[in-house]
Amino acid sequence: MSDLSAPGFPEEEVRQRARAGAAAAFPPPGEYGRTLFGADGGRAAGSGPGVGHASDALDALRITPPVFMPQRLARLIDLGREPDYRDVELTTSIGGFTSSLPVYVSALGSTRAAGGDLGLALSRQAGALGLPMVIGENVVPVNGYGRLDEAADRALLGRLRAYAGELPEGRGGVAVQQSTEDADAEVWNLVYSDPAALPLLETGRLAFELKVGQGAKPGLGGMTVLDAEAAARLGDRYGIDDVFGDGRVLRSSTPGTFTAEILRQQIRLMRNNFPRARVWVKLHPGRDVAEAARVAAEAGADAVTVDGAEGGTGWAPGAFPAQVGLPLAECLRRLVAVGPPPCLLVSGRMWEGGRAVKSLALGARAVGLGRAALLATAEDPEAGLVRFVECLALEIRMLISALGKYAPGALERDDVWSPEF
Repeated sequence: MSDLSAPGFPEEEVRQRARAGAAAAFPPPGEYGRTLFGADGGRAAGSGPGVGHASDALDALRITPPVFMPQRLARLIDLGREPDYRDVELTTSIGGFTSSLPVYVSALGSTRAAGGDLGLALSRQAGALGLPMVIGENVVPVNGYGRLDEAADRALLGRLRAYAGELPEGRGGVAVQQSTEDADAEVWNLVYSDPAALPLLETGRLAFELKVGQGAKPGLGGMTVLDAEAAARLGDRYGIDDVFGDGRVLRSSTPGTFTAEILRQQIRLMRNNFPRARVWVKLHPGRDVAEAARVAAEAGADAVTVDGAEGGTGWAPGAFPAQVGLPLAECLRRLVAVGPPPCLLVSGRMWEGGRAVKSLALGARAVGLGRAALLATAEDPEAGLVRFVECLALEIRMLISALGKYAPGALERDDVWSPEF
């Protein structure tokens, strides 16, 4: 190796690319299914500490309780005593579902991290909590629906049954996401006509989510790593690229093509073809996110989800989490400027009450748990997510109460402050 050096330049990253070629654009393939990348949106996968790091404007916001609290007085009169944080009511309507708190489980698709026993354990706990859950894209094309000889633990039907089997009456609901490849597999038709989904459908707790984009890879489709056997089986349905050179390959979905009119027509078709299901739309953090959210809401979407650039489990080219898409704070700023849709759901590095409450104050109806839900379930497949959500709910109650308010819907823009926002 040459002794040539370049102080102050990302020299090791350049040398890694010279050694590995195209594979260096991604995290190490051996980490696929074991590591959730992308939480530090300012650092490219494989880069050294601090490369491209940017502060998070949402975390930098301050929650600002007032001195005078007329809503606390109203609550005192209603209760006949001084209220405290335990009097905050967190039950929230999310996209047509009733949730125990302003939280849902974000889309977890066919990635290995969400598959098998972990995906089923997460589904069971989310159901027991009464939280809405999104089943992400590509589960059926990759792992099957769950009938015949398909592996039930990785298939869509397995997650659906695990969730519904624990669901309290009148709470929660499932949103089934569909991408281009899912549409080819007629995923929504399968679910809509399945007897296993009928109890959810009859109680208004089934939604279909149109995936327009995702936070980890704005403008790209879903990506996973496959071994040679799986690649041979799925090669006629997905783009396969041998970038790693070790027998494993990159599997890519197509991102789909949207204009404002295409989005309107897609939502109208969903309402026409599946009249008993709720309609959700998921957007990536594009520069026109406020316009896209407006189009979706006006076309009749029951919920519009915005993935910030911090969202996703992070399997993406390293340049994307580091440099592509708007941070969630900027998405919220643009949505606030024009008025957010009636039911705005947001995700992006949600794991504690402060970040959640700030998002709610800036117009979100609920926040999504992705990495946090997976990690909590991995820590304890029996009750890890349940305990995690108990902690989150306590934090949210305390923060809302500190603002002199007693429901998430009472939060408003003045409840947060930053000199830059």
